Amino acid sequence: MMEIQELLKKPLFQLTTEEFLFINNKTSNEITPINTDQNTQSKKYVYGIKGIATLFGCSKPTANRLKKSKKIDAAITQIGRKIIVDADLAMKLAKVEKGGRK
Repeated sequence: MMEIQELLKKPLFQLTTEEFLFINNKTSNEITPINTDQNTQSKKYVYGIKGIATLFGCSKPTANRLKKSKKIDAAITQIGRKIIVDADLAMKLAKVEKGGRK
């Protein structure tokens, strides 16, 4: 039986096909699968003041005041005039703020 430690010391170009496949099979069994549940969850984004208004169910002026109040700043990315809001984070931040006032 081939010793994997000895094979790992050999340069790749010196391995036979059999040795290469043996190493490949041994190492692929040891690799743990990546948790795909977190990777497949896609974030929901809303765009602009209109998106904030739709997300919170308020008017555009109220959404503008909410943005300017800096309560949801951690959820907002603004590049020039483009406003991108992580909807889940914005809702969480707004709930924390709402809970803190009572």
